[in-house]
Amino acid sequence: MNLIKKDVQDYFSENFGNERGSVYASPGRINLIGEHTDYNGGFVFPGAVDKGIVAEIKANSSDKVRLYSIDLRDLSEFDINDENGPRASWARYIYGVCRELIARGVKVKGFDAAFAGDVPLGAGMSSSAAIESCFAFALNDMFGDNMIEKFELAKIGQATEHKYIGVNCGIMDQFASVFGKKGHLIRLDCRSLEYEYFPFNPQGYKLVLLNSCVKHELASSAYNDRRRSCENVVSKIAAKHPGVETLRDADWKMLDEVKNEVSQEDYNCAKYVIGEKERVLAVCDALKAGDYETVGKKMYETHNGLSNDYKVSCPELDYLNDIAKECGVTGSRVMGGGFGGCTINLVKDELYDEFVKTAKEKYKSRYNKEPLVYDVVVGDGSRKLS
Repeated sequence: MNLIKKDVQDYFSENFGNERGSVYASPGRINLIGEHTDYNGGFVFPGAVDKGIVAEIKANSSDKVRLYSIDLRDLSEFDINDENGPRASWARYIYGVCRELIARGVKVKGFDAAFAGDVPLGAGMSSSAAIESCFAFALNDMFGDNMIEKFELAKIGQATEHKYIGVNCGIMDQFASVFGKKGHLIRLDCRSLEYEYFPFNPQGYKLVLLNSCVKHELASSAYNDRRRSCENVVSKIAAKHPGVETLRDADWKMLDEVKNEVSQEDYNCAKYVIGEKERVLAVCDALKAGDYETVGKKMYETHNGLSNDYKVSCPELDYLNDIAKECGVTGSRVMGGGFGGCTINLVKDELYDEFVKTAKEKYKSRYNKEPLVYDVVVGDGSRKLS
């Protein structure tokens, strides 16, 4: 992020004078495995990446917040005590963070900030969470007499999405951005919010995203239908096993007991979720053993489940997954909610160039556009750079 840091400092001087502020950074994220498990009480397995948001911030001895988005070439200003906040949608992420910090007792005052990022938009790497985490971490560092815990910083980002943006998201994105650790992925228990770091330093492999350039259309109806399917199965299982609250608590025997009481669609959704719970735990063991072949195998199994049972893939993503198999890629799957976006691929170094070349050629031949390629390295979470 050093090149971004220099750009941010140049634009900060241009807009707010030569007196230096402090520079902070927060990353975007990937999720290796564990999709559609969050609302089923299961596990996710995210990690921070080496791409994110960098901001230079300086208190200005007023109640005014002045922001410059370098990527959008846009300036926004609001009063820290304004109940309505700015109109610019991008500035509301930062306004929401300010309001949530104040609600928790942090005496946020006016400040000037310029920021930029290199998280690819539309790639499912959570640029919005990176912005929220960057400013939550920075303002807590600048104005917090009693420093807020990191977990609360992640919750501030989530609350910002809920209250000021209108997106009812989970906490994984903000959690990964704040808690990221170089060379490690994080298993997050979405029910208890307990977490554990697992080593991820795949020598001889690269991690690469291929963006299908199909717009994420996590249609609310489709998302709600799948969530409802899971809840339908849980209600049937709970009638026989009162301790079952989510599919996290269910097993294969319980699912078979209610197979004839639910629709095929509901059964398939539950089948995927219970399988994904087991795959995440298998990947944990594999990472501890340095067994990346098993990690890759489980990634393919997840894609198959998301495509055939949960039905949240699309022809373009399935085609990229097929190309990965043909090229001998160790692991590949759709990353994120589905209906578009990226595949995440674990590729041996010696196969990387040929895989990317083949994927571009074949995908363009079929869909008249090339997939965008993003190499990712697992990096650190929110931090002060200077």
